[in-house]
Amino acid sequence: MKAIAFALGLIAATAHAQTTATDPWVRGTVAQQKATGLFVQLTSAQGGKLVSATSPVAGVVEIHEMAMVGDVMKMRQIPALALPAGQAVALKPGGYHLMLIGLKQALKPGDTVPVSLVIERQDGQRETLNLQAPVRALGAAPAKHGH
Repeated sequence: MKAIAFALGLIAATAHAQTTATDPWVRGTVAQQKATGLFVQLTSAQGGKLVSATSPVAGVVEIHEMAMVGDVMKMRQIPALALPAGQAVALKPGGYHLMLIGLKQALKPGDTVPVSLVIERQDGQRETLNLQAPVRALGAAPAKHGH
């Protein structure tokens, strides 16, 4: 019954949102590890950009990209991530992702991480998406979905 109520609440919340988030997850950590990645697929109906994120489990959350620089794959922070209208943008290992830095605790499979994403729409309005991202095992690959 709780699952049904949660699903209905999620549907109602996204009905008003211009941006939707699907399949959020966080990579698990080991003791003393101070950073990890969060992955999710974002789709903005009208277009916009992901401009910031926060989580109570991390001191800071940054938007990052992986890119080839010469023959070396490098990770770097970016100020925002474009969300073209109607197109899904995947934040995934080896590509765009969110870095949770300054972790306050180890994250293990079975934990759930609250994360708030701030999206700036084309019209300049901002919306906040509040996610509950499950933690997957350290070596876990993203879930496979058939489309």
